[in-house]
Amino acid sequence: MGRPLTYRGGLIELWGPAGAKQSQMLLDWYSASHVVHGFLFYGLLHLAAKRWKPGQRLFAATIVEAAWEIVENSPVIIDRYREATIALGYRGDTVLNSVSDIAMMIAGFLLAARIPVWASVMIVLVLELVPLAIIRDNLTLNVWMLLSPNDTVLAWQARA
Repeated sequence: MGRPLTYRGGLIELWGPAGAKQSQMLLDWYSASHVVHGFLFYGLLHLAAKRWKPGQRLFAATIVEAAWEIVENSPVIIDRYREATIALGYRGDTVLNSVSDIAMMIAGFLLAARIPVWASVMIVLVLELVPLAIIRDNLTLNVWMLLSPNDTVLAWQARA
């Protein structure tokens, strides 16, 4: 789809803050949402695919996450982000960031497999509330604004 491998000129940094480097570097504020994906996929597959081996569940979750990375970086979704969310200058992810997003989902999945449910719930809450407090965005708002944009939420986010 023509996504660049890295940020302009091959620059690779650990953290891509909001702005031009958002979704261009290894990690960014939205990396937390991909960890949450891992927790959610673990929970859903634990319930829906009880007979599958853990490795099969992880493989299925990774396929879904990789498919989302392809869809998320398609022109239609990039345009949707620009028109319905605060991501006015969003250009899509670099390949580096997409691979990192998949790795973050895998990390969340593996962590969810090893800790108690209450700890998973607490981690998901923190991973949703910290970005909400700092950048006024998280997985929940991201999905909400993509599916059913709300002018009040958009105005609140724009005040960040």
